[in-house]
Amino acid sequence: MKPGRGQPWVTGALIVVNAAVLFGMEILGSTEDAFFMLTHGAMYGPSVMEGHEFYRLFTAMFLHFGIEHLVNNMLVLFVLGDHLERALGHIKYLIFYLLCGVGANVVSLLVNFHDASLTVSAGASGAVFGVAGGLLCVVARNRGRLENLSTRQMVIMIALSLYLGYVGSGVDNVAHVAGLVIGVILAALLYRKPKD
Repeated sequence: MKPGRGQPWVTGALIVVNAAVLFGMEILGSTEDAFFMLTHGAMYGPSVMEGHEFYRLFTAMFLHFGIEHLVNNMLVLFVLGDHLERALGHIKYLIFYLLCGVGANVVSLLVNFHDASLTVSAGASGAVFGVAGGLLCVVARNRGRLENLSTRQMVIMIALSLYLGYVGSGVDNVAHVAGLVIGVILAALLYRKPKD
């Protein structure tokens, strides 16, 4: 790693913000209530496409349907995010994370808009899969190893996460795959391998 990149404070800040939003929302109502989530910024196709409420592409990244949903996403972000933050640097990493999340929501919206079951969706998983994809790219560019991570470990973890998404219910798999692909592309553009 390049010197001077310090502790991964952006990853910690993102986890704190996501947790604070959930607990704040729970004070106001129930985060497991779809209508309540809709009124507080969750994704919903007609609201974005017809109501032009494009802010939902951003706000939905910080909303979660209950504590289990939050913990699942933040645990993966905690495990992987600090590695990618050190590799990219704080500012690039924050931009990367937000672009992955918004990008995954855009792709999911476009793919799912004509689905008969227009659902309310939220969560950081698009951005988190972006982090996984970005880290896979960075590890691969470092000859298959970065800190304590290897390409094989990353591929297994990503494959398992995608599989669990496909066998689970109420999961936006389009956002997962989109975030992963966007993450790989953005990391290829943003990451600069340190000179030996």
